[in-house]
Amino acid sequence: MAGRYNENPFAEEANVNPFANGSSARGSTVDIPLDSEKDLKKKEKELQAKEADLRRREQEVRRREEALAGASVVLEQRNWPPFLPIIHHDIANEIPIHLQKMQYVAFTTLLGLAGCTVWNCMATTCVWIKGGDFGPWFFSLAYLLGVPSAYFLWYRPLYRAMRTDSALNFGWFFVCYAIHVVFCVLAAVAPPFVFRQNSMTGFLNAITLIGWNSIVGILYFIGAGFFTLESVISICVIQQVFSYFRGSGQAAEMKKQAARSVVTAAM
Repeated sequence: MAGRYNENPFAEEANVNPFANGSSARGSTVDIPLDSEKDLKKKEKELQAKEADLRRREQEVRRREEALAGASVVLEQRNWPPFLPIIHHDIANEIPIHLQKMQYVAFTTLLGLAGCTVWNCMATTCVWIKGGDFGPWFFSLAYLLGVPSAYFLWYRPLYRAMRTDSALNFGWFFVCYAIHVVFCVLAAVAPPFVFRQNSMTGFLNAITLIGWNSIVGILYFIGAGFFTLESVISICVIQQVFSYFRGSGQAAEMKKQAARSVVTAAM
């Protein structure tokens, strides 16, 4: 029986260490790319270079804007009409408060001219459909070109004159807007020696056409009324602008500028 007690109960059993087979795992190393740190530094340098380039470009743009502002040049961004911006128009933020009403009324006459010419085109189209001549309709299309011409010739000069108080822009506005007023007055009457046949919806053509076709005659009378209203409002605008022009002392300034221009041209 002594043999059954020969074994030491405290002796370590062979191969009972649970970590015995994991010695190789503990001894293994993780391969870390040696170039990763270099790549990070390279990317960091590239980002810093791009950031410096962006700062340089921003400073260049800011310098140009300041130079333009110092030269009294305003960057105009197209913002009207909102659904299809084709022109720059911001009376509320760029025109002095005491001149905004006058500018809004002038803008109304520009829109009124567009409405009058479009109505005129519709009326002449009815004449053509009813068996009239093709010529009046063609000329009515040509009159539509007066709308963009009016914007560039007298509305934009007035806008800039109100914004910068420029005497020369005021002078250009008066010349071109006077032509606009004369055109509207003639269009309301539509004398045959000015407008070909029935190409303009004036009172004389309306009286002639009312006997030929009542619907066409009514359309022409409405068009004549539109041009009459446009003429009245336009006359009021040019009177108000001229009153401001004289009262602000711009008339004398324009004379001085004109005199300097003449002397410069002569020299």
